[in-house]
Amino acid sequence: MALRDTASRLLGLLVLLHTWGAWADVEVNMEDKVEVFSQDTAQITCMFTSAEGIGGTNIQWFYVSGSKDKQRIYFQDSIVKSVDKGTPFTDRISMNGTGATGAVVLTISNVQLTDEGEFICIIKSLTEGTGEGRTKLRVFAIPDDPTIEGVQTGISVNDLDASKIGSCEVRKGYPKPNITWYKNSTPLRNAPGAVGSGSVLVSSSTTTESSGLYSVISSLRMRVKKEDKNAEFYCEVTYFVPGATMMKETARINVTVYYLPTAVNIWVESPKGKIKEGDTVDLHCTGNGNSPSSVISIKYLKDDISWDTNEKLLENVTRHDSGVYACTSQDMETFDEILGNVTVFVNYLDTAVVIPEESVVVDKGGDLKATCNALSSLQTVTEWSKNGHKVSDGHSLILKNATFDTAGTYSCVVTVVDIEGMETSGELRVHVQGAPEIIKKDSTEIVTSEKAVELSCQARGYPSPTITWTTSDGKVIKSTSETETEEGAQSVVSVKVASNITAYCNASNEHGTDLVTFNIKVKTIVTETANPPKPIVKESNGFIIAIVIIFVLLLAILGSVLYFLYKKGKICGRSGKQDLTKERSSKDNIVVEMKSDNTEEAILLGVNGEKQPPNDQ
Repeated sequence: MALRDTASRLLGLLVLLHTWGAWADVEVNMEDKVEVFSQDTAQITCMFTSAEGIGGTNIQWFYVSGSKDKQRIYFQDSIVKSVDKGTPFTDRISMNGTGATGAVVLTISNVQLTDEGEFICIIKSLTEGTGEGRTKLRVFAIPDDPTIEGVQTGISVNDLDASKIGSCEVRKGYPKPNITWYKNSTPLRNAPGAVGSGSVLVSSSTTTESSGLYSVISSLRMRVKKEDKNAEFYCEVTYFVPGATMMKETARINVTVYYLPTAVNIWVESPKGKIKEGDTVDLHCTGNGNSPSSVISIKYLKDDISWDTNEKLLENVTRHDSGVYACTSQDMETFDEILGNVTVFVNYLDTAVVIPEESVVVDKGGDLKATCNALSSLQTVTEWSKNGHKVSDGHSLILKNATFDTAGTYSCVVTVVDIEGMETSGELRVHVQGAPEIIKKDSTEIVTSEKAVELSCQARGYPSPTITWTTSDGKVIKSTSETETEEGAQSVVSVKVASNITAYCNASNEHGTDLVTFNIKVKTIVTETANPPKPIVKESNGFIIAIVIIFVLLLAILGSVLYFLYKKGKICGRSGKQDLTKERSSKDNIVVEMKSDNTEEAILLGVNGEKQPPNDQ
């Protein structure tokens, strides 16, 4: 009991000495501030120096909120380490370190916006007194991307008051973000000014969410000028993060600025270049203003016709639509009127006139002159053609020494050089008068094995010839097809073929006739067998007679030669007697015997000139 009383007195003495300031306070060092993002982990360090050691020291942590309320959240001495119950930090704080090294760290997990405040570390020593340090905890939240919305209606330069341009909004940031307006990269500041000076008014409002985050809306109002029609407006948002300041920008917007016109213009949008009859003319009218109070109309001055529109289509125009068209702009508030005009000229090209008209008859061998003309507002060129081939340039067509090849349809095309597609055309049918001519076939000799053949006959001439068909046996064949052509007529028949036959095509008109013959022969078909017999060759009687005649003539010539030589003494020597004796003759041979005094041998010559042996004499 005496020992306990002594200890109690000693402790009281130590407290009294501390109260009197016998010893200096414990020195505590802490950071001025710690910055973290919301929902991150914060660590606050408390460093102190004490010669007494941790055994005689206790540590306490306090939290001071924005309302200046002070609340203990942690206690530690040599025996007890305790987190205070019932505080916002009860389940979220822990202590690192025992203090033996002169430092302890308070760790706060899942930091909330409401955690922002001042944290106090108090170190109490039994012998050295008390030390205290303070650190401010700052919490940050990155806001959402900012948005901008411009006014949908236009703004007039004539408005006397500042008009709303748009509004910007940034949501869920902490601390509160700041919004700055820009026009074409130039910041806009509040400048109310006087009427007509282009005043600028920026107003902002802040909303605190239930989470403690801030949302800011900023509106811009200003007086616009005509130059603002192409201006770009946007907002810049600055916000804070641990150790830095960041920035985000919105998209750019334009606003519609209405202003009165000072001039109007009217023009032909299409067609480009010269206008021709039949075109659709698109007239456009515009002023250099865009005020809704301005009314634009197009007027045809010649007939005093107007249309309340800035675009007018004149469809299928004619030369009568040529004239001056005006564009007018009238302001319905001031009734001021501005006028502009354009001259429209519609070029024309009349229908081609061909002389002689439609068709003409010219005698075979005769001449023809025709003309083709069309009235136009522009220079023209004329071309004559036949069957797609050009035959002449110029307005006149001259045909000399006409033949059936001359006949046909001639086309003339009158073209305006300056306007593509502007042309007119006419036709002239030329008939060449004369007796018909049948266009000869390449072959009129036909060999066929068919039971019928089809024959075609085409004749030229004017008047158009009549074509009839007959056969060699006097029959008339009815045509299966008759056609009039540009040059005359064409007829087709089907001829039955039972044997060789001849068919005649006869073309005639009042000037004469023409005829063509078709010889049709039946082709014999030889049927081949598996083992065909060899053909027996028989010489014709005519061939044998010819051979006999030639043989007799040769004998006569040979006899004449021998007789001539005998008379001249050229046979059997010069002085010898020579006898020519016919020993024998037969149906097939004639033998001549020649003898001589100087020869012992007789020579017998047969009809074929061969030697005969002596025993045959």
